[in-house]
Amino acid sequence: MTRVINFSSGPATLPESVLQQAAHDMMDWRGSGMSVMEMSHRGPEFTEILGQTQSLIRSLLNVPDNYVVLLLQGGAIAENAIVPMNLIGKTGQADYVVSGVWSEKSMKEAAKYGQINEAASSQGSGFLSMPQQSSWKLSAQAAYVHMCSNETIGGVECHWTPDTGDVPLVADMSSNIMSGPLDVSRYGLIYAGAQKNMGPSGVTLVIARRDLLGHALPATPSAFNYQLQADNESMYNTPPTYAIYIMGLVIAHIKEQGGLSAMQLHNQRKADLLYEFLDHSQMFTNRVAREDRSRMNVTFFLKDESLNVAFLQGAEKEGMVQLRGHRSAGGMRASIYNAMSLQSVQRLRDYMHRFEKDKA
Repeated sequence: MTRVINFSSGPATLPESVLQQAAHDMMDWRGSGMSVMEMSHRGPEFTEILGQTQSLIRSLLNVPDNYVVLLLQGGAIAENAIVPMNLIGKTGQADYVVSGVWSEKSMKEAAKYGQINEAASSQGSGFLSMPQQSSWKLSAQAAYVHMCSNETIGGVECHWTPDTGDVPLVADMSSNIMSGPLDVSRYGLIYAGAQKNMGPSGVTLVIARRDLLGHALPATPSAFNYQLQADNESMYNTPPTYAIYIMGLVIAHIKEQGGLSAMQLHNQRKADLLYEFLDHSQMFTNRVAREDRSRMNVTFFLKDESLNVAFLQGAEKEGMVQLRGHRSAGGMRASIYNAMSLQSVQRLRDYMHRFEKDKA
């Protein structure tokens, strides 16, 4: 069997060693006589898996003791509602920074639960940059400030940590968490779907400062109440057990590879390889402001878009799939998360170079 090079934006490629370990454990996890998928979430076997996964997250991200680590369901889309349900009640207001499609969706969802202030937006530039902090208009009564640290559709990443003073900073980090070192203490709450850098779809990581818990709106469903989930070790309801197991394997793999500093170097090398080619190409172009280019999602366009189909078909013949850009943005997108090898990115770059020469 030949595996393809999968440039999907998520669910994304996973480390092969993780898939091999999961295959080995499929029928019998560590002599338990059960697959992880069959275990009771209250049993000692899964309790061990859950504890190890949470411990790995704390260790790798250096999560301070005054933060909880929750492993929940629903993905980042659900968190667009769950965050305001839990946090907006303190003042009834929140600030949102809009840097692309996903943060715009977050803001629209939050408006169902309180007064939302659009503190900044890069819509005027076509969401091709991150709004500089000097342009942010933060409101005095905001319960929190929300941002998206990496916009997968536009290929825009925030490479700096905003300063929001005493107002908690909330970040959707679904597509760049675990891609490099992170100072968790600069944030009030971080949430991220696992299916980019941390595992399969189905489990959502929430890291929240403890003092922000306990203020949920009265209508908040119990399963979405951060305080209840924290009190019950993420098991108020049945958690996504198998996804948590795979997540633990992926995070252990990251640690074995040298941790987050090693991931940062690895990811920067891959991104630099593609952006350097794009910057010197006569046929391909990247439109994102240089200082805001994503290391995770490299978007690019053929100057002659009539060649799009030929490019994608040629890529598939070379074993490279999921390069078509998001339907709302067009063009192409190479998602090069942690598990994507440098060699695979080199193959894409070499194919693009050959395509350019052949079509010149």
